[in-house]
Amino acid sequence: MEHYVTLFDSLFLPQGLALHASLERHAGPYTLWVLCIDDDAFEALRKLALPNLRLLAVDEVLNDDLRRVRPTRSRAEWCWTLTPFTPRFVFDADPSAQRVTYVDADVWLARSPQPVFDELEASGKAVQITEHAYAPEHDQSRLSGRFCVQFMTFVRDRGEGVRSWWAERCIEWCYARFEDGKFGDQKYLDDWPRRFAHDVHVLQDRALLQGPWNASRFAPGEAVAYHFHGLRTLRDGHVLMTTLDYRIPQTTMAQFYLPYRDDLRAACARLQAIGISPRPQVDRTWRALWWVHFKTRVRAWLRCLFPQYFLQL
Repeated sequence: MEHYVTLFDSLFLPQGLALHASLERHAGPYTLWVLCIDDDAFEALRKLALPNLRLLAVDEVLNDDLRRVRPTRSRAEWCWTLTPFTPRFVFDADPSAQRVTYVDADVWLARSPQPVFDELEASGKAVQITEHAYAPEHDQSRLSGRFCVQFMTFVRDRGEGVRSWWAERCIEWCYARFEDGKFGDQKYLDDWPRRFAHDVHVLQDRALLQGPWNASRFAPGEAVAYHFHGLRTLRDGHVLMTTLDYRIPQTTMAQFYLPYRDDLRAACARLQAIGISPRPQVDRTWRALWWVHFKTRVRAWLRCLFPQYFLQL
């Protein structure tokens, strides 16, 4: 039995349900724990009563430190602050859980994740983290970090020292800006292979976890899971990749994005069946957003061709 934990609010219910659908297909025996960031998400998931899903209400698991910093964080920063605590919430709620894998709500399994766990077990270590493994043209390691908080496994007790150190740092500082070598909850992981050399294993098969930043680097058939970073639903029923600078190969679109779109559609239909209308994550139509993107591209092109006319900007 593998235990997974994620967190999201009602705005990201479609992604959360798509994650659950992919686990149902590929995970084998598992439990998915969801830390519900708002009451609407909790109620929707309670009504759906999905198999292998257990809910955690955020207000019922907070400690004094989390309550103290909550007013100082934006919604995204609050979620990042909570992330290091989620494995502990599961360990406390279920004494039988021997390891917990944090997974982002917009991650989607393409096949069995067993190779990821096999590598952790072979390492003999207590925590496993994954690299961004950027394609060279998209390398953002300096800002976003070498590692991605997307699929992180913690073994009960043995991984607690690493997890608690991370949680303490996120209580101290966890903001959506680059400052003194920090960014959100993610840059803290950069020195883990050195700081926690005896406890932390870095996944060596980088192609197992893919996303738009490395889609041009790896063959999609190698992936265990894909991270749909930047993909958002629109109010006209379309989906948009807000990270427009990434160039996604057609094979990746066919193998990941189209099936994921179908899972999002099924998730929205399932919510509508219980009387819930999914809220758009971007409140504009795809035509309006395409026009904004087109104008931005033309402006960048003109700036390159005629830099003397843009010096004042």
